[in-house]
Amino acid sequence: MGRISSYEIERIIKNSGKISVSAVASHSALDVFDGAHDEGFKTIAICQKGREKTYERFISVISEVIILEKFSDIVKKEHQKKLQEKNSIFVPNRSFSVYVGYDKIEEEFEIPIFGNRFMLRYEERTGEKNYYKLLDKAGIRRPKTFANPDEIDRPVIVKMLHAVKKVERGFFIAIDREDFYRKFNRLVNDGIVNKEDINHASIEELVIGSHFNVNYFNSIAFNRNEIISIDRRIQTDLDGFLRLPADIQLDLKEFIDVEMIEIGHEPVTIRESMLEKLFEIGDKFVEASREIESPGIIGPYTLQLIVTKNLEPIVFDVATRIGGGTNAYMGIGSQYSKLYFGKPISLGRRISIELKECLTKGCLEEILT
Repeated sequence: MGRISSYEIERIIKNSGKISVSAVASHSALDVFDGAHDEGFKTIAICQKGREKTYERFISVISEVIILEKFSDIVKKEHQKKLQEKNSIFVPNRSFSVYVGYDKIEEEFEIPIFGNRFMLRYEERTGEKNYYKLLDKAGIRRPKTFANPDEIDRPVIVKMLHAVKKVERGFFIAIDREDFYRKFNRLVNDGIVNKEDINHASIEELVIGSHFNVNYFNSIAFNRNEIISIDRRIQTDLDGFLRLPADIQLDLKEFIDVEMIEIGHEPVTIRESMLEKLFEIGDKFVEASREIESPGIIGPYTLQLIVTKNLEPIVFDVATRIGGGTNAYMGIGSQYSKLYFGKPISLGRRISIELKECLTKGCLEEILT
């Protein structure tokens, strides 16, 4: 399946007064639902059985809750038919990618997706399509990578699948090659990572600096690449570990493996003189995505980066869809968005603004795949 058919576009436009916005009920879905509701759309939360109660509580912004045995069941014909009957446009998030899988999203999911569904798999670090390829094509600085542990010659951060929490990644930091094997073997023994997953791990040089998640929006309706908001991760159990006095941290270092699991986000700003650099790398990223996977990035994407002491941004992670930190601005809006729209909005609402604009301007076919 490629881009959705003209028939699907015509059906949506014909029933434009009845469009609904749907998403897997996880990750940043509440921001999407809240923003869609503010723009007058019906909203549909796709829930997994046992995880629906939160979304049933927020009935003021969620029009309908569909409960499935598991998220991946969304590709079943009977569930897709329900969304088609609701004239639904689907907004992808990380949970959608993880639980459903890229192959099914690209080949079996026949609901119009906001954005380029074929860009989703580029946020991985392995495989033929990965974000290293995107960043290198764009000429954006990223951390040096090592093909295998024996090549390690400096402090590194290792990124691999978590053995239990499949939506998470098992991060750990190693000072050198020997430290890598010592920590890796301990994590395997503790059941945090699987030994065989080392073949798919990403080993990157450890870059020291300030962390920022920059949430962009590449707009077709307004023909511009926007910075909507910036946030920063709160990670467990790193956050608690760093709150301890240094001597206690040293005492605990042999007993605690800090997993760095993302648990929340907090809003931040960046000095104004850095914004030009952020726009520059964002523009390069969009252009590279067009060359690699036409039509490239549509709508939201996030570049997670470190700003070094030399004020150089180095991108260490990529999200080719709505980022996980946008809920930090839900209901109050973000600071940079006000500079475009005269009022602060969240990224979730920004998506629905784009939908409404393209319904008016006739560019809906350009933002859906």
